[in-house]
Amino acid sequence: MALTAGFGRFAAVFQFWAQTCALAPGLPGDYLRIAYYRLTLDECARESRIQFGSFFAQAQARVGEGVYIGPYCVLGRARIGARTQIASGVQILSGRQQHSRTAGGQLLGSDESSFEAIAVGADCWIGAAAIIMAEVGDGTTIGAGSVVVQPVPSRSVAVGAPARVIKPANPDA
Repeated sequence: MALTAGFGRFAAVFQFWAQTCALAPGLPGDYLRIAYYRLTLDECARESRIQFGSFFAQAQARVGEGVYIGPYCVLGRARIGARTQIASGVQILSGRQQHSRTAGGQLLGSDESSFEAIAVGADCWIGAAAIIMAEVGDGTTIGAGSVVVQPVPSRSVAVGAPARVIKPANPDA
């Protein structure tokens, strides 16, 4: 699979195999996804887990050690820090400006030059169905269903749509 995808260089083939691997059930599926992504992503730690239905849409992504990605997540150009836990149904988009319009307002579609890598720091918790479009600092908690459109500082708790910081996660840190 990785060879036919050019080890992540052929986007359409990479996406085909990423979506195919997402459908492999159970522990064997977890191992298959990690093996495929170790060979095709910019970086993917062997000690991480990627659950059923989750896939990376682009090979320009990094997954740190001990990362857990729950079921049915779609991830773009993400940089996920070590020990981060991502709940079910989370989307990490490749920035906020992926589609442009003409002067008359016609949508032009995806523009490769407008994609950006979104960093999610180490030791974060991203709640179910959150949508991440901006950087999330180390040790941060993002509430379920939140939509992150602005960077969230380290060791914070952010909730809502759009997400806003409601308190430091650890005021003694």
